[in-house]
Amino acid sequence: MDRKPLAIATLEEKIIGLLNRLKENHLNLTKLKESNESLSVQNKALEENISALKEENKSLRIANNLLGSNEGKTQTKTKINSLIKEVDYCIQQLSEIN
Repeated sequence: MDRKPLAIATLEEKIIGLLNRLKENHLNLTKLKESNESLSVQNKALEENISALKEENKSLRIANNLLGSNEGKTQTKTKINSLIKEVDYCIQQLSEIN
């Protein structure tokens, strides 16, 4: 009969320990979720920055090629031709409207 109170006390201690671990795990999970959200925002900002830098790099390469650089002349010519085609298409559309 003496074992039952001792067993109950042991079970209570183990339950309290498990509840404390559960609370700690919940707090850790909350912190990790906040950290994940923060990192997601940072990642999105960095991706936007990379995209902007790529566009700037592309523009600078085209400007450099227009200034006489030998690198990427075909790329610059292709870009200029596509722009001319777009302008021609717009002019054609305007002509059809009139």
